[in-house]
Amino acid sequence: MKSNHNPNLQDRLGAAAKSRQKALDALRAKPPVDEKILAARQEAQLKREAADREKRAAKVARDQAAAEAKAAEAAKVAEAAAKAAAAARPPTAAEMKAARDARFAARKARR
Repeated sequence: MKSNHNPNLQDRLGAAAKSRQKALDALRAKPPVDEKILAARQEAQLKREAADREKRAAKVARDQAAAEAKAAEAAKVAEAAAKAAAAARPPTAAEMKAARDARFAARKARR
């Protein structure tokens, strides 16, 4: 009985050729595809591709609309921040003195 644990090069090449021939025979024995079935498959494939293209286009449009909305919101926030910064001017020396005096008076009143 021959050992399969350690085949030599010729055994491996023979097994590979036999396997390749078996695969080719199986492929040749396969019946040809009917033209109607082939046309139906191609039509279904075209429909799937068209649906995928529409889906991708819709996603791109959604993403673009979301990006535009986000940019508009960011512009709105930046404008509000600019207005707030313009409105929040630093206090004058007289205002700072009045606030300090008010704190001093509150401290004196607590005693």
